[in-house]
Amino acid sequence: MLSPIYQDDEERLSSLSVILPLAVAGFMLAAGCWALFSVAGVYIRQSLDLNNVTFGFLLSLPMATGAILAIPAGLAAQKFGSRRVMLICLAGLAACMLLLTVADSLAEFLVAGAGLGLAGGYYSAGLQFVTRYAPLRRTGLVLGLFGAGITGVGISYYLVPLILDAFTWVIVPVAYLILLSLVLVLVLLLTEPEDTEAGVGTETSVRALLARLGRIRVWQVAVWFGVVAGSFFGLALWLPDYLASQYELPVQTGAGLALWFIIPGAAAQVLGGWLSDRFGSTRVASRSLVACLLGLFVLSYPPMTLLIQGVDQTIRLEFLMPLPLEGALIVVLGVALGCTMAALQRTMVKENREATAFVAGLLLVSACTVAFLLPVVFAAVNQWVGVRSAVFMILFLLLVTTLILLARDVRRRERQALLQAGI
Repeated sequence: MLSPIYQDDEERLSSLSVILPLAVAGFMLAAGCWALFSVAGVYIRQSLDLNNVTFGFLLSLPMATGAILAIPAGLAAQKFGSRRVMLICLAGLAACMLLLTVADSLAEFLVAGAGLGLAGGYYSAGLQFVTRYAPLRRTGLVLGLFGAGITGVGISYYLVPLILDAFTWVIVPVAYLILLSLVLVLVLLLTEPEDTEAGVGTETSVRALLARLGRIRVWQVAVWFGVVAGSFFGLALWLPDYLASQYELPVQTGAGLALWFIIPGAAAQVLGGWLSDRFGSTRVASRSLVACLLGLFVLSYPPMTLLIQGVDQTIRLEFLMPLPLEGALIVVLGVALGCTMAALQRTMVKENREATAFVAGLLLVSACTVAFLLPVVFAAVNQWVGVRSAVFMILFLLLVTTLILLARDVRRRERQALLQAGI
């Protein structure tokens, strides 16, 4: 029998060996559902004959509803138990897949798209679910492993087009429906009903939870995480078109290359969580942000032509970053962003462990807001400046501001600690 409270770390780890794979598998599927319309957008657009505005709204709907549902789902998980909310979210996503198998009108796709936002609710509840079983000294690693479930987006980017090429659209939601049902049944069978009750030390008062919104520190970490995670997701959406345009590649090739940013970046949350447990979240976040800035500084340089006036002729030099080097820098950028996300996520959870699901919802709202706005900003700046690499300049400014604020907060906390110690 799996009990939610253990005093011994070894017992916690033994229970976690069952709980964590189930939670991660569910989050991978939820993340894949979340990005389903982006991956299958060509089919949906053609079959429904959508204009640009309507299609853009349909694509953004899962992210928007995910942001809306994140905090209510976190409140529900705090009040009624994370396992129960996770099961509801999985069942809701399965119902959306069932609807998509028969959907043939815009209204039906809109209803299903809104339902896909339940992936955000699963994240809020799932983070609390695994945290309750995580030993304190392994919190970062456990959170990183759960966060790595976002690789489900990259897997969908790769597998869904293959399914569409080999079969028909209906097979895609059917495949997700089967996998979601399987995970839902496994969670029901392998975890005890007692898990639906809030654990000891878990805040359940809605008033007390909402009072946390008045704490400046909570908002600071949420904004930092939102900028970093939003930059990751926004760039993941933008990269396929950027790479295809910059190097004159087919869009499919650009999407394939973008996976080298998404999957390593998502998987790097495991590394970031482990390093945070060993060296501290602040150190990992600051070092990772420096690595991000170095990569962005190089990526920001656009292709250039240098004209050198010689004695008898004008020498023309072309500067264009080779695709392999650009790809390597993008991988480094993805890994650094993943490590930063894991470190900031660990900071928020360790400082608000008794309200994990609620603060997880706040993190997700912040990330979704930035991720929703960035592609719009990218498009506007590209049209205004006319330089494709301007997207990296924007991210550089955002992340350097985040690093400065993080450093200032560290110095302020150090001064407070010295004053309290009477030094």
